[in-house]
Amino acid sequence: MVQQPMSPNSSNQSEQSEQVEKIYLPRTSESENLKKIRHTASHVMAMAVQKLFPKAQVTIGPWIENGFYYDFDNPEPFSENDLKAIKKEMAKIINRKLAVIREEVSREEAERRIQEINEPYKLEILADIKKEPITIYHLGNEWWDLCAGPHLENTSELNPKAIELESVAGAYWRGDETKAQLQRIYATAWESPEQLAEYKRRKEEALRRDHRKLGKELGLFVFSDLVGPGLPLWTPKGTLLRSTLEDFLKQEQLKRGYLSVVTPHIARVDLFKTSGHWQKYKEDMFPLMADDQEAAAQEQGFVMKPMNCPFHIQIYKSELRSYRELPMRLAEFGTVYRYEQSGELGGLTRVRGFTVDDSHLFVTPEQLDSEFLSVVDLILSVFNKLQLKNFKARLSFRDPASDKYIGSDEVWDKAEGAIRRAVETLGMDHFEGIGEAAFYGPKLDFIFSDALEREWQLGTVQVDYNLPERFDLEYVAEDGVRKRPVMIHRAPFGSLERLIGILIEEYAGDFPLWLAPVQARLLPVGDTQLDFAKDVVAKMKALGIRAEVDTSGDRLGKQIRNAEKEKIPVMAVVGAKEVETNTLSIRTRASGELGVIPVDEVVDKMKDAIAKFENF
Repeated sequence: MVQQPMSPNSSNQSEQSEQVEKIYLPRTSESENLKKIRHTASHVMAMAVQKLFPKAQVTIGPWIENGFYYDFDNPEPFSENDLKAIKKEMAKIINRKLAVIREEVSREEAERRIQEINEPYKLEILADIKKEPITIYHLGNEWWDLCAGPHLENTSELNPKAIELESVAGAYWRGDETKAQLQRIYATAWESPEQLAEYKRRKEEALRRDHRKLGKELGLFVFSDLVGPGLPLWTPKGTLLRSTLEDFLKQEQLKRGYLSVVTPHIARVDLFKTSGHWQKYKEDMFPLMADDQEAAAQEQGFVMKPMNCPFHIQIYKSELRSYRELPMRLAEFGTVYRYEQSGELGGLTRVRGFTVDDSHLFVTPEQLDSEFLSVVDLILSVFNKLQLKNFKARLSFRDPASDKYIGSDEVWDKAEGAIRRAVETLGMDHFEGIGEAAFYGPKLDFIFSDALEREWQLGTVQVDYNLPERFDLEYVAEDGVRKRPVMIHRAPFGSLERLIGILIEEYAGDFPLWLAPVQARLLPVGDTQLDFAKDVVAKMKALGIRAEVDTSGDRLGKQIRNAEKEKIPVMAVVGAKEVETNTLSIRTRASGELGVIPVDEVVDKMKDAIAKFENF
C-alpha cells in the first residue's frame, strides 16, 4: 500500500474552505528559541484578544511551522480591523515586560481555577492531560492558560516588529463538524524584523508558484462543488500532462520487465479484512456499501479501494507460480480513494481520489536484495528525468512500542535489514524515521525539498513479508517445495496528483519541453498564413509533437503575450516570408529568439530535444 503523505503543516482539525486554500510555506531551521518565541507570542495574542473581547473564550493555541495559531469562541467574527487592534494590544503587553511564570498545580486545583473563570473548553483540555502535575503559564499576574511550554522568561524578549497577524479562518472544536465552530487566528513570529521580511518574501513566492493558481491559469484542472472537494477534474491539457508522465514511466517499466495490469475501483470488504487494511485503515476509507442493514451490521459489502496491493495479490494467486516466473512485477496506474478530512485537503497535494503509479513485485527471498536495488535505480532515474535532485532517503521503520503493526519481530527485522543493506550498498545519504513504517512493512521513502524548501514524500519502496503470509501466497521452488514469496511495494511518483502539483510549483508552471502539454504554438501574422500554419502543425502532430495554431485572429503582439502567459516552450511566427521560404521564425522560452529556421529543421530539432529530455 502506498500511503498518501501528509501536507506540510496539515492539521487534524476540520476547517472551512478558506483554510483549505492556505498556502503552505517552506520549513525553516527553527531553533528552540524560535519555538519559545512563538509559544509566548501565542499567549500574548490570546491575552490581547480577551482584553479587547471579554466574551471570547480561548481553546487551543499551539506553535506551528512558520508561526502559531489560537482558536477562540467569540460571539462576533473577527475583522481585519480587529486584527490590527489585537496586534496593537499585543505590543502594549510586550512593552509592559511581564514575567512569564511557570506554575505546577494539582488536577483539582486546575479544575477549580477553570471553573472560577467559567471557561468550559479548558475543562475538556484538562481532561485530556494525562500527566500530573498540571502546568500553567502566567503572563504577570493578569492572564494564564494550561500549557506544557516552552516559553521565554519575559514578554520583553519578544520583538513586536517581528510579529504578524496573518488571517482568520473557521475551525471546528475537536475537528468535529457537529461541535462549535471557532475562529482561528493565524500568526507568525520571528527573532527579528529581517526574518519576518524574508518570511513575507517567501510567502509571496509561494503565492506566485501556487499550483492551484497556476493550474487554473494554465487550464490544467478544475474542482467542482457538485463533484466534491478533493476530487480534481482534469482538462484536456491537464490530461495530456498526466498522460505524458504515465507514458514516460510505462516505457521505463517496460524496459525493466514490468507487466501492466488493471484492477477494479471497488471490492468486497473481505479482501481488506484479509489484508488487515479494514482493521488498521478503516477510518480513512470511504463508508461500506451494503445491500441491507443486516449486511452492514455484519460488515459485509463493498468498499472503494484505498490501495491496489490486495488486487495485485489476487492476480498473482490466480494460479500456482513457479520460481521460473519470479520475479513477477505487476504494475498499474491505479486510482484509489481515501476519505480525508476536509481540513486536510489542499489542491492536488492532498486529495480524496488519486492515482498511484503502483507496482508489486513478487520475489524469492534470494532475489529480494537485487530487486530492491533495481527499484531504487528506477526511482533515481525517474527523479533525474524530472529534474528533482534535492532529496534524501528516509528509512521508515516501525516503532516497537506501537501496536499498529502486524507480523512477527523476525519478519520485521528481515525486512528492515534488506532496506538498510540497500542504502549502505548505494552509499545513500539517509536517516531513520521510527514509527513511519506501513502497518505491514518498513519503507524506503524519498523526501524531496522543493524550490520553496518544503518537504514532500514522493517515491517509496516497501518490503513486505506479512501480506504474502496473510494471503497464503506460494511458489514452487527449484527443489519442488512450495515456498513463500516476498513482496516489494513501490511507487516512483507516489501520487500522480501530488507529483503534478509539486512539479507545477517547482517549475513555476514553466514545464520543460518534453513535459509541456502544448510544446509548440504557431502564430500566423494574418489569415492568409493559417493554412500553412495548420499544415506545419499537422506534420508536427504526426511525429508526436504536441503543437497547435493560434486561430484567434488577434494581432501578433497579443498572440505572443498569450503564448508567454501560457508558458508555451516554442513559439513560431508565420508571416508571408516564412510561407514563401517554408521556414518558421522561432522564439523559445529557454533560449529566446533563434531566428528563421527551415520547417524540417525545426521539427527534427524538436523531436531530438524531446527524446533527450532537453529544451529547444
